[in-house]
Amino acid sequence: MDKIPSFTIDHLRLQRGVYVSRKDTVGGEVVTTFDVRMKLPNREPVLGQGAIHTIEHLAATFLRNHPVWKDRIVYWGPMGCLTGNYLLVRGDLSSADVLPLLRETFAFVAAFEGDVPGATPRDCGTSVLHDLPMARYEAAKYLHEVLECATEENLNYPE
Repeated sequence: MDKIPSFTIDHLRLQRGVYVSRKDTVGGEVVTTFDVRMKLPNREPVLGQGAIHTIEHLAATFLRNHPVWKDRIVYWGPMGCLTGNYLLVRGDLSSADVLPLLRETFAFVAAFEGDVPGATPRDCGTSVLHDLPMARYEAAKYLHEVLECATEENLNYPE
């Protein structure tokens, strides 16, 4: 079988950042998939399961309610390797196009207080697997160390 494109990225050189992973045409419209990489692959501990699960709930809720972007958000969810998330958005977009949106999203997660949306047994398949304090910590770390000071290295996959 052919290797899928995301497995051809040099993860040993990949930095934390926001990358265009792929662009697909669906029903005549472009859908851009973003690699929202929060951890250095193979070089630092991954996100804890509770933290990334909580980030998923909070970010998905924020994005799907955003006054400007909500109708363009297709999907937000964690990577299986636990080093980040995928964001799928309708439109032919660049990493720079969604950087302000991701800054807003991670600021929301970093400051969130209260009950995590959808984290009840009725609403979630593993409602006990949430960690709001670590989600807030990881979101603030990514926001301040990556999103607020992103360079080309954080917005374009390594060659």
